[in-house]
Amino acid sequence: MSEDRDDQRVEQFWETPSHDQIVEISRSHVVALEATDADEVWMQVGMHHVVLHTIGRRTAREHKCALPVWRDENDDRIVVGSFAGAENEPDWVRNLRDRDANPRVRVRSQSGCYWSDHQFLEGDEHAVVWKQLCTDRAWYEDYQGLTERRIPLIRLVETEPITDMP
Repeated sequence: MSEDRDDQRVEQFWETPSHDQIVEISRSHVVALEATDADEVWMQVGMHHVVLHTIGRRTAREHKCALPVWRDENDDRIVVGSFAGAENEPDWVRNLRDRDANPRVRVRSQSGCYWSDHQFLEGDEHAVVWKQLCTDRAWYEDYQGLTERRIPLIRLVETEPITDMP
């Protein structure tokens, strides 16, 4: 199954995991994603996923995170820094905000690997994309209601293919 923009609406049928569980689920999912290109691993709970590679802003070490993606009208992948409505941003978002450590990031999708000049959506663009996203994935509205921070949306534009990455 290829990544398809037409089938992005997902009704939440699971209980939102705790923040500690989210971290553990992501770690396990990264291992599974790196081991196979099988649809049943890359498409979890009705959503396509990617592995995002960031460089730690404090450690300067590579970190990997499995994230669900949603496609915008330009077919670019959007990831959501919700952390299930936690008051603090997830570490991967903080790493992306550090442009010195992460001027661009590696992304692995089911269809291959690429470099991304990631873009934080701001202002009207954030508002428009947020509304479209929440039409397909309503639980993000619930997460926004749990926190004072505005949940970031990050566009992972494909800027250059990577052919030497597993």
